[in-house]
Amino acid sequence: MTRHTRQITRRGFVTAAGALAALGTAGEASASPARGRRRSCPEEFRGMWLATVANRDWPSRPGLTAAGQRAELLAYLDRAVDRRLNTVILQVRPTADALWPSPYEPWSAYLTGVQGRHPGWDPLGTAVAEAHARGLELHAWFNPYRVAGHTDPSRLVADHPARQHPEWVLPYGGKLYYNPGLPEVRAFVQDAMLDAVARYPVDAVHWDDYFYPYPVAGEDFGDDATYRRYGGGFADRAAWRRHNIDLLVRETAARVKRIDPGIRFGISPFGVWRNSSTDPLGSATRAGVETYDDLHADTRKWVRQGWIDYVIPQLYWNIGFSAADYAKLVPWWAGVARGTGVDLFIGEALYKAGDPAQPAPWQDPAEPSRHLTLARRHPEVRGHCFFAAREVVADRIGAMARVVADHYPTRARPPR
Repeated sequence: MTRHTRQITRRGFVTAAGALAALGTAGEASASPARGRRRSCPEEFRGMWLATVANRDWPSRPGLTAAGQRAELLAYLDRAVDRRLNTVILQVRPTADALWPSPYEPWSAYLTGVQGRHPGWDPLGTAVAEAHARGLELHAWFNPYRVAGHTDPSRLVADHPARQHPEWVLPYGGKLYYNPGLPEVRAFVQDAMLDAVARYPVDAVHWDDYFYPYPVAGEDFGDDATYRRYGGGFADRAAWRRHNIDLLVRETAARVKRIDPGIRFGISPFGVWRNSSTDPLGSATRAGVETYDDLHADTRKWVRQGWIDYVIPQLYWNIGFSAADYAKLVPWWAGVARGTGVDLFIGEALYKAGDPAQPAPWQDPAEPSRHLTLARRHPEVRGHCFFAAREVVADRIGAMARVVADHYPTRARPPR
């Protein structure tokens, strides 16, 4: 589908929905700059994640008026500009829900406090238009498989897909998840996510580090029946699970490009693929979680095969941290990305700066700035992304201000 067709589709939707005229949504159909085919990022990537799950960053609480939600959102975009960033990664599908009028899933409870209740405006449409008006890229951040932060399906809205298809859902670790081993689930979550991409001129599709859930001691992810049905021909269950996630990545990448070849597809995985003690190709780390083995996400493969456009490993440790040293992980990831055409950006743990529960290096406002200085020794690193927006604004000990002063003397154009 061409970009022009996507604009027509969006305008048609706005006309049909009618209610989007509230609170300044007239400008939301403005076009984004022209996009080309896949290419390396020509500008430095300077991003921040804007998380909505559990109202982590925005909205500050559920149940704000539409005007209040909109004002908070625009304040975050303005602050991104003030910090000389050029990209905002907005979480628009935190828990099998939506921050746009989706035909697949209900409105998010993080907006109104009630799942399925219309918030009175179009958050994603507004975010895209207002970000572009400020010279920012807007990347739409989706969580593929998380359904709820509890295990009671009856708490979901009556027409929720997880209630309509209880066979799709598994409880684990106090949460509900769609079962990644079911082909019908894989097709559905793609449809649900890419509806937003077809409607709005987002600059990228973005996933974070959640694939199969993080391990919970003493619990098994209950996909025995699915494995018996679909796991024939695989060496073991872990290989089958990795295959399921590989399919999700490859299929989504292909579908994104069919919508618009210029839309980028990026993933931000946990920062350790495998420890070198597990695999000689792994990093010189001693991490307690390895994405390949524990989340069944072969993140190195996705980069080496060029299935994605960019990768933002979450290197959320200080320089010198013994189990997972930032100074060792940056060159490892640079080596993974080298020669692939996949852009490497580094995820930065701004939320740790000044947190009294963190080790001494994080009490020094200069620690994040040192990260950027170190990363610049590696030409494969094309930028950084900061977790998260609340800390970009609050800047507890001035660490973000130090990054801006040391590394962002002027604004950078959006990396499109």
